[in-house]
Amino acid sequence: MNQDVIFELVVAQGLDAAVFLPYAVFGMFAAIAFLVLERFSGTTQRTVQRLEEFTRPQRRRLTVEELAERRPNRFAEVLEKTTPTFAKPLEPKNEVELGRLKQRLAEAGFRGDKAVQIFLGLKFLSLLAGFVLGGSITLGLYGLSRNTTTSAIIAAGLGFYLPDLVVTFLGRRRKEAIFLSLPDALDLLVVCVEAGLGLDQAMRKVTEELASSHPVIAKEFALANLQLQMGRPRAEVLHEMGVRTGVQDVRALAAVIIQAEKFGSSIAQALRAQSHAMRTRRRQLAEERAQKTAVKLIFPLVLFIFPGIFVVLVGPAAITMIRELFPKMAGG
Repeated sequence: MNQDVIFELVVAQGLDAAVFLPYAVFGMFAAIAFLVLERFSGTTQRTVQRLEEFTRPQRRRLTVEELAERRPNRFAEVLEKTTPTFAKPLEPKNEVELGRLKQRLAEAGFRGDKAVQIFLGLKFLSLLAGFVLGGSITLGLYGLSRNTTTSAIIAAGLGFYLPDLVVTFLGRRRKEAIFLSLPDALDLLVVCVEAGLGLDQAMRKVTEELASSHPVIAKEFALANLQLQMGRPRAEVLHEMGVRTGVQDVRALAAVIIQAEKFGSSIAQALRAQSHAMRTRRRQLAEERAQKTAVKLIFPLVLFIFPGIFVVLVGPAAITMIRELFPKMAGG
């Protein structure tokens, strides 16, 4: 009965269902967006995370280990099964070339046992894909001719060297991230060591605290902690970390820590001096880049900005001169 009364009131006021349709659609989309954001955000407050770490230390240990060894996804599993067959024609001839390739992949962040085979298999597959795509596009545009074969060969060459370019780009990006985050990690190490923690506990603390802000250096420290827990000597672990990252500052840090332990000097003072030197080097690098900015801006200014300014400033004067000097031409 109440529903009939409400309906009669709505009809009596001249309101149509189409009036409520935009509001209903807006409410539906707002609810869907809220549910999606709540489902995929997955962010929790730092205080809640800290409480979970203290209440469940086992979960805290597993989180640290997951930073060093992540579970491979389905795409990686498919690559591990399919690419070794295509990698055989491109395998290195000797151990020296194999070691260099492993070092390049490790610097880019690929440290798996089958990283070399996956990389070589991707190179071969990208070569085939470039050949097929280049030949197909040229064949569809110009038909069967010499240009078809030439374009297919050029596209195959580009596809063959594309994985190398990607690995080089990832390696440079990763090295820069480690170089920029290392002073912060050293400062935290100094604070932990001066507070009374051992070097192993300090490295674990650095791994936990820098996991969100500097994940690359945190993963390296996590892997070093895992190797130390397995019983490997600290000197070997630190030296391997410096070689694995490919960053000169990490190698210097490993050498400083090894020498400090060997001669019995203060590790905190050595770390503090190393952190100060790295920050000075980073500041000098920033100043150097700032000095190069004026030189790098010359070409964009000359090619893109100066022509527009020239047209805007000189254009009206040129039009006026043409009208004064050649009145017949301007009138025609």
